[in-house]
Amino acid sequence: MGSREGTADIGLIGLAVMGENLVLNMESKGFVVAVYNRTVSKVDDFIQGRGAGKRIIGVKSLDALAAALKRPRKVMLMVKAGQAVDETIEQLLPVLEPGDIIIDGGNSNYQDTMRRTSYVESKGLLYIGSGVSGGEEGALNGPSLMPGGSPAAWPLIKPIFQAIAAKVEGGIPCCDWVGENGAGHFVKMVHNGIEYGDMQLISETYWLMKHYVGMSHEEMADVFDEWNRTELDSYLIEITRDILRYKDSDGSPLVEKILDAAGQKGTGKWTGMTALDFGVPLTLIVEAVFARSLSSQKEERSRAAALFTKPSLPREPLTGDAGKSFIQDLKQALYASKIVSYAQGYLLMREAAKAYGWKLNYGGIALMWRGGCIIRSAFLGKIKEAFDRNPELENLLQDPFFSSVVDKAQASWRRVAMTALQYGLPVPALTSALTYFDGYRSETLPANLLQAQRDYFGAHTYERTDRPRGEFFHTNWTGRGGSTSASTYTV
Repeated sequence: MGSREGTADIGLIGLAVMGENLVLNMESKGFVVAVYNRTVSKVDDFIQGRGAGKRIIGVKSLDALAAALKRPRKVMLMVKAGQAVDETIEQLLPVLEPGDIIIDGGNSNYQDTMRRTSYVESKGLLYIGSGVSGGEEGALNGPSLMPGGSPAAWPLIKPIFQAIAAKVEGGIPCCDWVGENGAGHFVKMVHNGIEYGDMQLISETYWLMKHYVGMSHEEMADVFDEWNRTELDSYLIEITRDILRYKDSDGSPLVEKILDAAGQKGTGKWTGMTALDFGVPLTLIVEAVFARSLSSQKEERSRAAALFTKPSLPREPLTGDAGKSFIQDLKQALYASKIVSYAQGYLLMREAAKAYGWKLNYGGIALMWRGGCIIRSAFLGKIKEAFDRNPELENLLQDPFFSSVVDKAQASWRRVAMTALQYGLPVPALTSALTYFDGYRSETLPANLLQAQRDYFGAHTYERTDRPRGEFFHTNWTGRGGSTSASTYTV
């Protein structure tokens, strides 16, 4: 170990699981990497352990890190999102110089990344906020990378980022420039929101297989294995199959010994909050977030379970044609709901792009998600094709391929929802997706009454069907009010 002046291609701060694996990935692609960790003993442990004999330079100060890097210096932070990122930036600025690049590869809030980009650029340096998806395995073998920030930094980090990223057909890297300031972390946030939705949908599907159809864990695993060779081919379907087959030390399915109280790191919550800010109906993803919140109230749910009558489930497993038919319905319901989840996520990205002036490549984002990340699936290729057909596509549900799939799935989707409701099996994501679809395909909705109510109690005005859009009216509903109306505005 030593400083080895100016020989490293990139530096990395933060040797937790993701940081270590990214360093090993970079080194395996031919790059020399300098590493630093606030707890410096971790540097020694890494250099003498997994990093032994590799082109990795361990340093014990930020001065030494700066000295070890080729100019313009590139320093990637893999530290906890929030205050730790700001503190590390402040410590780095004095040892770096104009033109150097700071890269945040953590799960930072996109608004923090917007602020940091502006701040670091004001000091003469360049800043990148990059989503990194794929977990421990992806970091080591090829993640999906979603970089945004200072455009001038992209050509300088592109060779490293595209070398370490996952590759799909034709060697296309799952990494490309997303957009200015917080665009990369915004796209990663939406990725994680869709991930919440996918995981909840699959969990609800498992719940119906188990409690309504009465399937064994091996039978369920076989179905997910079969589905993984169809249009539902995806990483999350694949790992669900493996989880259902995994046995505990006593030979029983391990999944049934895992407490049904889900955790969350916050990106799903941010996605929902952002959707509320932009007025985007991100119903499925928000339900997935709330489902985790409800699951965490384990003790309270146990007390509530004793208070209410449970609808009676079928006593015998559904077998033969009835069982096969319901499994086919489940597959269609899962596929259609998944389409809704992605459609909503893309709507949120479109609204953010308008608000922040980002020129997002929606088909390119689908390609970035094709490999390396948690939501990677064959399905994403169809999204790329949809935006190739129409780059101005308003909603995935208007694309001929997706509209046809969802239309054909309707009957199955409704049977699944009705079955779940009849037997008291909670499927909030599947049903919210269907409800969104029914609202989206409805030319008229009961919001006319809602607007009348708002005008009645608050003089908030309304538009009329027999007058042009943009003209607002107020009615003195009681005869006691005046003709003055409130100003119109939308939050």
